[in-house]
Amino acid sequence: MNKKDKDIALFVAFCIEEYGAAKGMTGEQVFDLFSEYGVTDYLCECFEPLHTQGRQWLIEEIDEFIEIRKNKET
Repeated sequence: MNKKDKDIALFVAFCIEEYGAAKGMTGEQVFDLFSEYGVTDYLCECFEPLHTQGRQWLIEEIDEFIEIRKNKET
């Protein structure tokens, strides 16, 4: 695994842990939620701009991303 791939993996893990802590969810629950709405793919694909943001901004961004995906389903 090259350095960028490691950085992305660490970033995704950070987002899972921080989102879970903020929402009172386990890592498994967050992983399932992220998988359902494509959040993990989004975090990987948009790593460059996203990883420069703060924790609270990331949590809000993920919430917004999930809401957009939920609304597309209806």
